[in-house]
Amino acid sequence: MSATAYTVAFEGVEARPVEVQCAVTPGLPAFAIVGLPDKAVSEARERVRAALSALSIALPSKRIAINLSPADMPKEGSHFDLPIALALLAAIDVVPQDAVAQTVALGELSLDGGLVPVIGALPAAMAAAEEDRGLICPRASGAEAAWVGGTQVIGANSLLDVVRHFTGQAPLAPCEPGEVTAPPLTRDLRDVKGQERAKRALEIAAAGRHHLMFVGTPGSGKSMLAARLPGILPPLSAVEALETSMIHSLAGLLDEGGISRTRPFREPHHTASMAAIVGGGRGAKPGEISLAHNGVLFMDEFPEFPRTVLETLRQPIETGEVMVARANAHIKYPCRFLLVAAANACKCGYLSDPARACTRAPQCSEDYLGRISGPLMDRFDLRVEVPPVSFSDLDLPASGDSSATVAARVAAARRVQSARFKATQDNRTNADAEGQLLEDIARPDAAGRDLLLKAADRFGLSARGYHRILRVARTIADLDGDTDLRRPHVAEALSYRLTASAES
Repeated sequence: MSATAYTVAFEGVEARPVEVQCAVTPGLPAFAIVGLPDKAVSEARERVRAALSALSIALPSKRIAINLSPADMPKEGSHFDLPIALALLAAIDVVPQDAVAQTVALGELSLDGGLVPVIGALPAAMAAAEEDRGLICPRASGAEAAWVGGTQVIGANSLLDVVRHFTGQAPLAPCEPGEVTAPPLTRDLRDVKGQERAKRALEIAAAGRHHLMFVGTPGSGKSMLAARLPGILPPLSAVEALETSMIHSLAGLLDEGGISRTRPFREPHHTASMAAIVGGGRGAKPGEISLAHNGVLFMDEFPEFPRTVLETLRQPIETGEVMVARANAHIKYPCRFLLVAAANACKCGYLSDPARACTRAPQCSEDYLGRISGPLMDRFDLRVEVPPVSFSDLDLPASGDSSATVAARVAAARRVQSARFKATQDNRTNADAEGQLLEDIARPDAAGRDLLLKAADRFGLSARGYHRILRVARTIADLDGDTDLRRPHVAEALSYRLTASAES
């Protein structure tokens, strides 16, 4: 007797199809699982045996062999429990084999036969849709999987529900997609007193996805400004929401199957390890830069991060993806994020205040910011000094535009960019443009080009810095509603690139 069920194995955000082949043959009673299973998969035989016993289904006194094909691909995770149980039940004619063969299954079994929610239901549903199969999973995981069109998602509370569904005794209704969550906006830009230049830089960064660095004294509002960035970013598009949710599904971060249209905002502590930031660990899980995909990665106290961690950001910033290389696997994750960094001007933080600065000023500033390498600093499009706010400014009423007003301008600029890059798949914002495309969309007028060439020659701009200024200038023009790139746009872009303290 033999039967086949289907499930998936995860390699990054991709779900690879796996055949679960079960053969029940004469011989000494045994239950073996082969096909490069990890410890969790190997232990599935005990969970399956106990779950079947809870259903009063006795295993035959024969040799049971489970093969996970392809056999040379590592299999990790407890979600193999349900497909192993279904293949075994089909092999002993408890459930019809043709019904099992038309379904992709994943789920962890408890000893009493209940189904425990697992990670990765969303990418598993996408794999099932590509194979023209349905998906059966724990009911708690069904809400997120139901967001994928083109496949029927069935959620069950227990293995008994699955058996009754396949035998036609009590068919289960398809799952409904989870709620689209939209947290209320509680942080407004008007809460920030003063700092108009920093607010303007924040708006430009949001409009074109330009990386931004704040440098200033402690308490000047750097973290406060960064925390208000999500409030001015446009909501995720349908494609972006699906991309982001797939990563969060693998990390187990989707709340009750709800897919959020709010862009992620990740703020790791400066003690985070390289694996936590870039990805890795057991199973090569996504790191903070991937969890911030299509959103914001805020790194406060930027120079305090280990040097090795900071240097690993250089390639993902340029390519928008990261390759987590391990001895037995090479996993690729997308990581197209907006990096916002905040740093004090020096170790003591009071470089600009002679009364409070340490005795090593200004050398302490060079040593402290020198922890950030030149190539990494060169990848920041906008560098802004955030001066201390006077007490008289704190007593003034709220001023400046609200987050809603700024968000409307940012959304208008993003719509312009969406239309501009409609014919290209790899470009969504001005920060993504490069090569000939950048030259076509960011060609300054004669006065602007002359200013840019003089600045490049005087300040020794790198080729990367030159192109990043063009991208920022293009975004400034979009915010102004100007189709042409003129000298004022280039001048403002240059002013954010040549901040004195950042250059030091």
